[in-house]
Amino acid sequence: MTVEPWIVVLVIVGIGVAFYLAQHFGLIDLSDKSKSSGRGGGGIAGIGDEVFHPARHEAQVEMDRQSILPAPAPLPGDGDFGIYDGKLKIDLTERGKHYKSTE
Repeated sequence: MTVEPWIVVLVIVGIGVAFYLAQHFGLIDLSDKSKSSGRGGGGIAGIGDEVFHPARHEAQVEMDRQSILPAPAPLPGDGDFGIYDGKLKIDLTERGKHYKSTE
């Protein structure tokens, strides 16, 4: 059994059109959600999750987004934490705690 070359081309074009239409009508989302993070997502597993298990993929995207959030801004009344004293030491060992240098 031989396969005609035009049938192979037709199948490849049909698959491309099917992916385009699925993306256009919102059945799958192939947009690059890792542009802002600057690092790769889940690789091949992420593509599989996005197509076959979109809820898991969206949860992973949200977890990645929340993990790269900047530190919270200081609240009014917190003081200047020694910024204007000339020396400032940033200590990241205690997450969420402000550290005022006494040196």
